[in-house]
Amino acid sequence: MAAEKLRLGVNIDHVATIRNARGGPHPDPVRAARLAEAAGADGITAHLREDRRHISDDDITRLCRDIRLPINLEMAATAEMVAIALRHRPHAACIVPERRQERTTEGGLDVRGGGAGLAECVAALGAAGIRVSLFIEAEPAVVDAARALGAPVVELHTGRYCEATGEARRHECARLATAARHARAIGLECHAGHGLSFDSVGPIAAIPEIVELNIGHFLVGEATFGGLESAIRRMRALMDNARAAATGERSA
Repeated sequence: MAAEKLRLGVNIDHVATIRNARGGPHPDPVRAARLAEAAGADGITAHLREDRRHISDDDITRLCRDIRLPINLEMAATAEMVAIALRHRPHAACIVPERRQERTTEGGLDVRGGGAGLAECVAALGAAGIRVSLFIEAEPAVVDAARALGAPVVELHTGRYCEATGEARRHECARLATAARHARAIGLECHAGHGLSFDSVGPIAAIPEIVELNIGHFLVGEATFGGLESAIRRMRALMDNARAAATGERSA
């Protein structure tokens, strides 16, 4: 079976982080979204946190109104965030765990312990025509639990893979590949993200069952040296080359 096109979702949260460090309108995350589209991104991801530490409500309003690319709203499974998603109707919503003290999302959702609350959130978003994904650890049993909650998409947490080196990184990559194959086998669309860089993206992009990568912090950091469009174009090329090479190996 031919591998699906690998989509790139660009997370613009930390453009807003820089803006908020000083206040005022600059740099504007919506401008970053337009640049991402010009550079080859397939979608825009933004995480509206409960404490509004980076992306703001106004950012979400403008992104959904002004950007042509699909908008993926990362959000906690709270009544407030569900109401915001239902008001704006983004293309997609990725439900992530959230703690006020964390600097960034630190792991996957507890889908096995999330119970009725998560199921209700998935159902409400899905009924509104929003593509729902659950951000989870790369374990087949966790993938099964996500499916049981009614989610059509899972996003595998790649943080452990990105932090590992040598044999440990190869092990984590294999773990991600196993989970992605299982997700496909039980009818789920599979995405991945968290911490991916130029150096780490290739092996993940080569996993044919993964159809979307969401990358943000690294790209915004690289933009300070060579520009956002340049960083996204390079990431896009690395992803495409890795997927093409993997497809060639599988068909040989």
